[in-house]
Amino acid sequence: MTKINNRLVGLGGVALLALSLAGCSTKSTTSASNASKTINVVFYPNESAKSFAGSRTALQKTIEKATGKKVNLQTTTDYNVAIQAIASGKAQLAYMGANGYIQANHISKQVKPFATVSDANGGLKDATYHAYLMVQKKNAAKYRQNGQYSIKNIKGQRISYVSNSSTSGFLVPLSEISREFKIKNTDKLTQSGGFFSKVLYGGSHQGSAVNLLKGDVDVAAFDDEDLTPYLTATSGTWNQVGTTFTVKPNAAAPFNTLKGQQVVDIAKMTVQQGPWVYNAKTLSTKDEQKLATVFTSKAFADNPKIFSAPNAKVPMMFQKASAKTKLVKVTDKWYKPTHELVGY
Repeated sequence: MTKINNRLVGLGGVALLALSLAGCSTKSTTSASNASKTINVVFYPNESAKSFAGSRTALQKTIEKATGKKVNLQTTTDYNVAIQAIASGKAQLAYMGANGYIQANHISKQVKPFATVSDANGGLKDATYHAYLMVQKKNAAKYRQNGQYSIKNIKGQRISYVSNSSTSGFLVPLSEISREFKIKNTDKLTQSGGFFSKVLYGGSHQGSAVNLLKGDVDVAAFDDEDLTPYLTATSGTWNQVGTTFTVKPNAAAPFNTLKGQQVVDIAKMTVQQGPWVYNAKTLSTKDEQKLATVFTSKAFADNPKIFSAPNAKVPMMFQKASAKTKLVKVTDKWYKPTHELVGY
């Protein structure tokens, strides 16, 4: 796979390290902060969506009960803010994609993973989700060759990624495109006027999908986990290329004005599940152990505000593939494939 770390470190530079997050502690990140009575949890833009508010509140209550500490939740509109928050220690906990975790860990080795969503059997063997390249339904025929969907005709089109820190909305689709077209210098895939006539970044998976649905781009990258609250498979399934997805009639903002519109996936890629991570410098070992125990417990997996049942009408932040789905303990070693893809 192509190593594309040359553009994945563009996190706004060290200036972001000085960023003071609203609702987060502004104390210096020394070992003394391990004794803090407050735990700050930061979320990516995807998990910051209004539709996951109930899950965030349930997580807040769970963490407070487990540690006896006050918990501040920090939602964001920028991946890089979340990455810098956990790397600098301003946040002690974060739920991230694999790419974002590796970037944060590259900035600070104090950022460590401790849990991820299991596969349908409750293990790590197939603990994955899917990234897609999608097009509007009305244009889908342009991307068929010999009866099958293909990305061969995306050159010169307008594309939307999620963020250059996204695993499924950037890193994996970019690798797939560079592999298909045998492109070594992937910079040309990330800038308007190169391989693509226009390149946009949605800022979240929801934002990337909206760019496509509104017609601002011809092709968009986003994942299944963050779009299940808004899209339903009306022809085919989430596991098939060529499936038609329709915006749900009860879809919340920003999809509430796009109800009934349809997209089709022309490429599907497998992605490692992202981890829950902690900053070992600003979260005590005792608290990390408590949280690792609680997060991987049956009670946590059975909390309907955190994990939704398979095919639930209202998906929560985490969605079960089966009754056995849960959070399982994980270490950096498991993320070796994504480390190799990122380049460090």
